[in-house]
Amino acid sequence: MKILVADRISPIGVDLFKADSEFEVIEAYGSTPEQILELVKDVDGIAVRSETKVTAEVFAAAKKLKVVGRAGVGVDNIDIEAATDHGVIVMNTPTGNTIATAELTFTHMLAGTRPIVQACARMREGAWDRKKFTGSELNGKTLGVLGMGRIGAEVSKRARAFQMKVLAYDPYLTEARAKDLGVTLAKFDELVEQSDYITVHMPLTDDTKHMINSKTIQQMKKGVRIFNCARGGIIDEAALIEGLKSGHIAAAGLDVYEDEPPSEDSELRTLSNLVITPHLGASTQEAQENVGIDVARQMIETLKGGMVMNALNMPSVDPQVLERLAPYISLGEKLGTFSQQLGPQGIEKMIIRYYGKMTELETLPLTNAIQRGFLREISENINDVNAPKKIARLGIQSEEVKIPVHDDFNELIEVSVINSAGKTRSISGSLFGKQQVPRIVLIDGHSVEVNTDATLIVLKNKDVPGIVGFIGQVLGEDSVNIANMSLSRDKGEGFAVSVFEIDSVPSEKATQRIVDHEAIEKYRVIKL
Repeated sequence: MKILVADRISPIGVDLFKADSEFEVIEAYGSTPEQILELVKDVDGIAVRSETKVTAEVFAAAKKLKVVGRAGVGVDNIDIEAATDHGVIVMNTPTGNTIATAELTFTHMLAGTRPIVQACARMREGAWDRKKFTGSELNGKTLGVLGMGRIGAEVSKRARAFQMKVLAYDPYLTEARAKDLGVTLAKFDELVEQSDYITVHMPLTDDTKHMINSKTIQQMKKGVRIFNCARGGIIDEAALIEGLKSGHIAAAGLDVYEDEPPSEDSELRTLSNLVITPHLGASTQEAQENVGIDVARQMIETLKGGMVMNALNMPSVDPQVLERLAPYISLGEKLGTFSQQLGPQGIEKMIIRYYGKMTELETLPLTNAIQRGFLREISENINDVNAPKKIARLGIQSEEVKIPVHDDFNELIEVSVINSAGKTRSISGSLFGKQQVPRIVLIDGHSVEVNTDATLIVLKNKDVPGIVGFIGQVLGEDSVNIANMSLSRDKGEGFAVSVFEIDSVPSEKATQRIVDHEAIEKYRVIKL
């Protein structure tokens, strides 16, 4: 497998690739976009930082590409939508620079509390202005943390060591988690109004853009201090400048900006109560080494068929959970394939029902496997990355339902496909025995027991004598061996569902003889 290291990452990370005999490493630092398009034609993985742009054109050119690894957090240089379309995993390394960014944030907080930057500048000019540079203390102050992810949690830990009270706003933060972190969960308005210091640790989204603006600044205490080492654009810079000039904001610190770098004539460069740094969040020797090592390890694990970690366009699942799910993932893919071949024309909806103990586990990988199986015979280059998107593009609505108990099975997966006329076909499967052998156990509610590694004939026929013998005769004359069969009768309807496991596909002539029989209502050959 070929790995293109397009940007400089830690030499230790590069050496991890080189140490594995399965990988050939191409180091191409500083390549032009045209050179990148040529280099990616036969690579399996690309490792980048922020310099190389991995565009839609790159994904189109890289026919073998399976994974793009970003040594760092931000992925603005990677077209994730195009990656998803081409079935390429995009991953970052969110933990490698956590401490570096948290420490820089706290450096800004200290610099915004004790004006050491300004004092140093005056000392170099020959001045001795002790009274001019009187500062404040962190002790006893309230810190508002917007975003309680890894970095926000590390900043909070350091703030508590300085005897600060910490308020946290995060839509995904639970009371229990807040308690574990030693912080107080707060609503956004509460945090804004009560905090002496506010630090931002959220991604830039439509919801967070200009989260801090002129209106929210007016809600803040006079003399508030604001810091952003996360993403530019979360703070409205024009509003921040006005607040700093008016004195409503006592001090601020920025490591990120709406436009990077800020223009040479930006007013941000002129304010004495603002400390600015050139996006240094991850700029420590340790962080650079960590993200390089992390991206190499993650890419190697993924390319060798192991755990996918920190993926941005597919679920990342704990290895222990994945091990528990593995036999069900195999079963799910087969159920998806079965449902596509057995289903009615013009499928518009897929309902996936999970029953029993498995509802306690992360089922998204199972759903992806079912969708992948459904698409296997009708689309190319399908994997967990692009399957959900391709299902949606077919106009198929996918719904997942979890039901704690099933009347007959401890654990069961049911896949139902429905067309616009309301016609429904359903397939269910479970695992049997200590070896967890997958079996098809229900077809349209009829009990069967069918292997999942087989070619099948599925019949719905009138429940009349001689059908099984007729099928056996036709297949025998066609030199098609029957390996196994399962029969389910519905006396009330007068129909039966018959499933034959066969060693080869019947000829057109034999198929036509079966279809023409007056007792045969439905006939399908299913390849699993």
